[in-house]
Amino acid sequence: MAKALKVDHTTVSRRVLALEEKLDAKLFEATSRGFVLTEAGERLLPQAERMESASASIQDTVGGENQTLTGTVRLGVPEGFGSQFLAKELTAFQQLHPKIELEFVANDRFVSLSKREADLSITLARPKSGRLVSRKLTDYRLRLYASRDYLTTHPPIMTVDDLRDHNFISYIDELVPDPQLLYLSDIIGNPSVGLKSSSIVFQFQATLAGAGVSILHCFVADEYPELVCLLQEEIEVQRTFWLNTPEDIHDLARIKAVSQFLSNVIQRQRKKLLGET
Repeated sequence: MAKALKVDHTTVSRRVLALEEKLDAKLFEATSRGFVLTEAGERLLPQAERMESASASIQDTVGGENQTLTGTVRLGVPEGFGSQFLAKELTAFQQLHPKIELEFVANDRFVSLSKREADLSITLARPKSGRLVSRKLTDYRLRLYASRDYLTTHPPIMTVDDLRDHNFISYIDELVPDPQLLYLSDIIGNPSVGLKSSSIVFQFQATLAGAGVSILHCFVADEYPELVCLLQEEIEVQRTFWLNTPEDIHDLARIKAVSQFLSNVIQRQRKKLLGET
């Protein structure tokens, strides 16, 4: 908190104590995991967030449309999409908005927008609760891939039945971040999985190294000539990314700038995301 406010922790502590004395209520409680909100703090949080949003809106409005956009925007994004797709586009964003600081949180775990763990989040499913503005960002596809080195040392794959003789790379079932990612068993039946990881980037690197066959994002795998797409007509997974923002900050200029940039990237790269390049 002190780092985000750009003051030392003693200043934050002094101000919190002063607020608690003024309100005659304890707002934070020390735990082994750090400070957490008390029941009174939880009740105060929505009003504090509205105050924060109003303050930021005033700054945006007073500054006018020609003001250089500033501030920090934290984006919760799936690991593979963030590190293997969006990271390549960030130079263009920095050139457009050099004073906006972007923070990326790998949200293969749940990222709470209501608790301000992020300002925007990209998810596999549309949230069913919360005061959020959500919209479909894009569809994307995944297919089956193996490296050329792997295929030269293993039996040929001509049909789905041939996959029974091959080793697969996949997620650890109990650690899978979203049930929508448990697509391997639905497609293959009873695959022989010899290597598992909670990280899709690890799975990709292991496939590239020839450790087995796996289902990968087309927007990543199709860029690597070392990888071969297998049974393209028979095996295809389609999923959707959703973009979500809390209602109270949805119209802030810096949030809209990031949202618009994401939309522009998606529009330009849609064929790549769908594996149609």
